[in-house]
Amino acid sequence: MNIYVVHDKCLGCEECIRSCPFGIIELVDGLAQIGQGCNLCGMCVDSCPTQAIVIEKTTQSAPKIDEYKGVWIFAEQRSKKLVPVSLELLGIGRKLADKLQTSLSAILLGEDVGELTTQLVASGADKIYLANMAVLADFCEDSYTKVIADLIVEHKPEIFLLGATYIGRALAPRIAARLKTGLTADCTQLEIDEEGRFLQTRPAFGGNLMATILTPTHRPQMATVRPKVMPLPIPDAQRTGEIVEIILDIAKEDMRTRIVSLVKELKEEVNLEEADIIVSGGRGLQNADNFKLISDLAKVLRGAVGASRAAVDAGWISHHHQIGQTGKTVCPKLYIACGISGAIQHLVGMQTADCIVAINKDKDAPIFNVASYGIVGDLFEVIPALTKEFERILS
Repeated sequence: MNIYVVHDKCLGCEECIRSCPFGIIELVDGLAQIGQGCNLCGMCVDSCPTQAIVIEKTTQSAPKIDEYKGVWIFAEQRSKKLVPVSLELLGIGRKLADKLQTSLSAILLGEDVGELTTQLVASGADKIYLANMAVLADFCEDSYTKVIADLIVEHKPEIFLLGATYIGRALAPRIAARLKTGLTADCTQLEIDEEGRFLQTRPAFGGNLMATILTPTHRPQMATVRPKVMPLPIPDAQRTGEIVEIILDIAKEDMRTRIVSLVKELKEEVNLEEADIIVSGGRGLQNADNFKLISDLAKVLRGAVGASRAAVDAGWISHHHQIGQTGKTVCPKLYIACGISGAIQHLVGMQTADCIVAINKDKDAPIFNVASYGIVGDLFEVIPALTKEFERILS
């Protein structure tokens, strides 16, 4: 789109200047002039009494949707190991492909990662596009974006899924922008309806409701999926698939950045996403010192310590422990929520746990609506009692 001033109509009345929220319009020789930084909000257009300001919309031809077939996933790997969400994507991708009666493919980038193709095929992939090159050994936004976008332009998949990891979140918008298509981020549910439409569901408005989004006129339909919200597929070692090796010539101008070295963080990270047991604390703990109750119980159960956003925002515990919409999504076998009311923002991050135990003195707390077991009581009495009993049983 483009915006310009029709000088023959401009009166120099300055109405547009007063209406511009960015202050980038000025009078030059008595006529309005729009400076750099306009985001085409249209406020000046509405305020102009003579319609002297025009936003010109450029029409873009829609892709021929019938040419796009197949479901693709980005098989993210780190240190030559598949990230678990890649397998989760194959599980949901297989269901989508079967519903659409089409194939499921995976894109695998890296160096010396060819052995991972066996695991991808066993988990549901029909075809794997393998770019096995030294230049792709470490994740780089420029090279990965170019490789994936070029493959999509050539082969035209109908649906393309990525994990909502830090790599997926960096790649997805760049690929979508290059392909001029839509992107739904942080999805928690994907399905094909009876009309064959791809329904992408994600939390919206701070997690207060769930929005289902469609991409009706552009392809591919892209979405990132939160880790741990989709079940892992059951591997089938008898499956066979096609491996398509990609040889690329990446020019220097395609690489604006390069990896000089990788430095691992020295402090211990909290691996909540892989924990089988998580004990989480919320606002009900009242202060940081009381998180010792949570850590003591987690230690006895050989689990990890989690927290609600309220506890993190209060500075009681590091954000590495945060679970929920703005934190991590987890799916442990056992989740114990202590002093957590159960706001939807927290629930979307843990409600798929196999067993949820809620401890709260408010019997009407929303957390009890998703809990497998609920304990209505004072957590300062309940948690020490549980810790002591588990110590006796497990010792």
